[in-house]
Amino acid sequence: MTTAELETFLKDTLSLAEVHVKSDGSHFNIIAVSDVFADMSRVKKQQFVYAPLNDKIADGSMHAVSIKTFTEEQWRKEKMFNMPM
Repeated sequence: MTTAELETFLKDTLSLAEVHVKSDGSHFNIIAVSDVFADMSRVKKQQFVYAPLNDKIADGSMHAVSIKTFTEEQWRKEKMFNMPM
């Protein structure tokens, strides 16, 4: 799965406002943006994004996943200082 396909998959599956994926082989860095994260704990945010990736992790196509989550307002502020990967 390409990074573009993974972005589309996550955006559609989780109804994210934005998603950015960078990969280095089987290691993936994901930035997920949605207001659904507003009332979630850090653990719940990670679980929310991680859940649809379980099959890809189980089959070995994804080895390591780093996830950063933002609400839309948090992301507007964050990207002023740090452009997406």
